[in-house]
Amino acid sequence: MERLLGLLKVKVVSGVNLAICDPLAHSSDPYVAIRLGQQEVFDHDTFTKDDSMGDAEFSILNFVEIAKKDLSHVPDDTVMKTIHPDKGNCFSTESHITWKDGKVSQNIVLKLRNTDTSEIILHLEWVNIPGTVQ
Repeated sequence: MERLLGLLKVKVVSGVNLAICDPLAHSSDPYVAIRLGQQEVFDHDTFTKDDSMGDAEFSILNFVEIAKKDLSHVPDDTVMKTIHPDKGNCFSTESHITWKDGKVSQNIVLKLRNTDTSEIILHLEWVNIPGTVQ
């Protein structure tokens, strides 16, 4: 059995320049699906195949590696690692994994693939579970 390290909270902050997928209504009803391994979580919306507004992917390995460390001695507002946009991720801008207020967090701006200008802004935060060993 795998050891439970904590919880990863993912907050969708906003979508920017999202494509209009319903040309008759001149609007869209965007949804988000987040997949981690075999787990997939959708928002509470209903959707059809023609609702696709693009996709993006990124790795959380660096984030999890930092979250597993004992950071109690690290000063507040410390940037633990900076991730730069490259061909292996969908980052639009560099992203900092930070230690602030006793939490590991990361703000991410992702360029959606299969669309011209759409981006999605996410906030990741690690939540330690009381009683687990880091």
